[in-house]
Amino acid sequence: MILIDSHCHLDYEPLIQNLDNVLERANNVGVKYFLTICTKDESYKKILDIIKKYKNVYGTYGIHPHESKLYKNLSTNKIITNFKNPKIIGIGETGLDFFYENSDVDSQKDCFIKHINAAQQLSSTLIVHTRSAEKDTFEILKSEIKNKNFKVLMHCFTGSKEFAHKLLDLGCYFSASGIVTFKKSNELSDVFKSIPNDKILLETDSPYLSPEPLRGKINEPSHIIHTLKHIAKIKNDTESNISSITTSNFFKLFDMNNKL
Repeated sequence: MILIDSHCHLDYEPLIQNLDNVLERANNVGVKYFLTICTKDESYKKILDIIKKYKNVYGTYGIHPHESKLYKNLSTNKIITNFKNPKIIGIGETGLDFFYENSDVDSQKDCFIKHINAAQQLSSTLIVHTRSAEKDTFEILKSEIKNKNFKVLMHCFTGSKEFAHKLLDLGCYFSASGIVTFKKSNELSDVFKSIPNDKILLETDSPYLSPEPLRGKINEPSHIIHTLKHIAKIKNDTESNISSITTSNFFKLFDMNNKL
């Protein structure tokens, strides 16, 4: 069984302190590849060191919406420039977060569109964070895809079924995090049940969002096994089949057959 953690933050504490053991524990439950996600320039520098050291870890470049107010001078060309490393395979995480409002709406939208433009020019996959911003996220994605198509992964998806199916019409993929396993996440489980299997990936978003029965503890990639079990249960399928499907989806979405 091969699993892929499609969204983790290996450069964050406490994971980075003990990364050899973190990755070994993940390997022991079948996690063979990892995509460690960039949130700011400082993060990117650490990611470059990590992907150089570990053969099975890949990275992204992007500015999280929380950080966008600090990156008003970010250009699409700068994002593109950071794609010279062949192990940088995605753009993000980017998007809109109106829940915390750590950055103003205008700077978030501007930053989001610059990432989209880079994804269009590079034909790379965009990793989207959206919270309390369904309408604006959809409108921007729909508008920009009309200009030039690009691949989209909705990371840690927690949106409504209506939102999910509007995004499916745009060709988006969706990654399930530990949130889907939470006892009060019945509605989200129903959303993932309704999403076609060929559009689903798995992630931990570690060190955050540890799944049941580890909720509240520091998350790490090995915990993805609990999210796999939950998705298999709601899909009435085997863990082996769901792991195979989600791995295949990751390889397709990130064009991995040409990168290994």
